[in-house]
Amino acid sequence: MRLAPGLTIRKSKINGKGCFATAFFSRRRKICEYAGELISNAEAKRRARTRRKLRICAIDRRRSIDGSRGGNGSHYINHSSQPNAFMQGVCGHLLFFALRDIQPGEEITIDYQTTLHPDSKRCTCGASQCRGTINK
Repeated sequence: MRLAPGLTIRKSKINGKGCFATAFFSRRRKICEYAGELISNAEAKRRARTRRKLRICAIDRRRSIDGSRGGNGSHYINHSSQPNAFMQGVCGHLLFFALRDIQPGEEITIDYQTTLHPDSKRCTCGASQCRGTINK
């Protein structure tokens, strides 16, 4: 796997492995693009039934990206109820941007909001304002 520039993967306090900054990312700056295998949303739902760890993000109503296949490390970005980044769809691409300045060594997190996980999936982010679940 070839990592996106400015990122590294290591053990996370939130969940298994996490994606950490090796460079400074200023507020609103693009961090990276979510990369992986392009699949249909039907295939995404099928894969979600058979996997314990999901690395799949929807692009639109028809397509998703499975970051665990051909990804760039961005599939290790964990959920937090108080994230330092956000994901935005731009012309069929999923991009991560910094919500605030991110220092080298910080774990990059986003609020997943809606996932293929059941609504009962517990959040382990440890944030002071944690809502308790991954899905909103």
